[in-house]
Amino acid sequence: MTRTRLFRFGSAVASTLTVAALALSACAPGPSGDSGSSPAPTGEVSKDIASAGPVTLTVWDQNTDGGIREAQEKLNAQFQEMYPNVTIKRTVESFSDLKTTLRLALSSNTPPDVVQANQGYPDMGAFVAAGMLRPMSDYAELYGWNTYYPEALLKQNSFSSDGKTWQGDTLYGVSQTGEVVGIFYNRELLSSLGLEVPKTLDDLNAAMEAAKAKNILPMAFGNLDKSPGIHVYGVVQAALAGAPAVNDLVSGKGGAWTDEPSLKAAQQIADWSTKGYLTPGANGVSRDDAIAEFGRGGALFTITGTWMQQPLQDALGDKAGFTTLTSDQGEPATTGGQGLAWAITSKSAHPDVAAAYIDFITNAKASQLLLDTGNLPTVLPSGYEPEAGTVAADIATQYRDVQEANGEVPYLDYATPTFYDTITAAMQELVGGQATPEQFVDTLQKDYADFLASQK
Repeated sequence: MTRTRLFRFGSAVASTLTVAALALSACAPGPSGDSGSSPAPTGEVSKDIASAGPVTLTVWDQNTDGGIREAQEKLNAQFQEMYPNVTIKRTVESFSDLKTTLRLALSSNTPPDVVQANQGYPDMGAFVAAGMLRPMSDYAELYGWNTYYPEALLKQNSFSSDGKTWQGDTLYGVSQTGEVVGIFYNRELLSSLGLEVPKTLDDLNAAMEAAKAKNILPMAFGNLDKSPGIHVYGVVQAALAGAPAVNDLVSGKGGAWTDEPSLKAAQQIADWSTKGYLTPGANGVSRDDAIAEFGRGGALFTITGTWMQQPLQDALGDKAGFTTLTSDQGEPATTGGQGLAWAITSKSAHPDVAAAYIDFITNAKASQLLLDTGNLPTVLPSGYEPEAGTVAADIATQYRDVQEANGEVPYLDYATPTFYDTITAAMQELVGGQATPEQFVDTLQKDYADFLASQK
């Protein structure tokens, strides 16, 4: 899932969509116009797609970046070749635009059949509560998703049927790609400074200080699109607090955003900004421009997700490397998990075809195609060992190590229905010096506390 690929709507259109989305959020209508949870499916499910007759399957996704775009196009073509009776009608949008427009599409009388829905309360939880997504636990049994995917990953795509409890008892989607947010580095520049690959936050700080002393930009970072700030803060917070503490915080099980590790993470990022470790004027620089700067060899590091593997591999070749940090508690800890969930809408007239499509683009055969196009599948093929010394090998190793240590922290915007907007705006103010670290964490805690109080 390319969570930060963005482009602009005209301001008038964006404002209209935002107002409409907020209005729909307040109403949260179910399929029949009343508010309520997703209806339980009735009847038997089937794999017999050929007998479904001519079907146009409408699919909305946000697979816009190079490698995953190529993979999606190939998988769609292969599915239609296997099932000539099915025509895929695809709409592709950026992550940000999909978040803005998807609720409007799902509330219409003719929603898409298959959509990519962001996990957590802001999107999937709201859609489930509004009755817009079809439960998929029956298809998990039919296609064996319950045994193919690790239980922890299935939980991230699950809710209670009323949408109130994330990681509940009902599956509402499966994911195509695995994800780890970490640190891409330039092997050549790192070697020229006489440094090893950083494994702790202290190592990272020392390397950035050394780069700055040699007039090398320590970290390419563009936060115009807002969402990259979540990833930078998530990596630093996980390194300071450890995965268990951040997991509890995001899931509402314990802790506060004003706790010392979260405050220290905010202070760390503010220090990077004031010391000139980040791209100058980062809040006015797009993610793509920052990634391009790193890809040209203009910076030692950049923090982003493994969905950028193919573009950075193309740009830097063997110079590109990838790592994650070990927390102060001595265990791997970073933001990650899996890409957006592929879900079936509750009004789809072709749920069996939709489920077959989702299985086709996420199964073991698809995982090899994903690897071949520079992507990280949710489940790596058995025995997969990429060539040592490549960014693909780095990513596979980090993904396995973090999973084995239970060191993956969910994306922070899962925490509350409004947390995405809250944390992205707050990060811009922190990086720009308009807010202190204390003000930053206070802002997050207020949103969080208000949501927890509303759940009682």
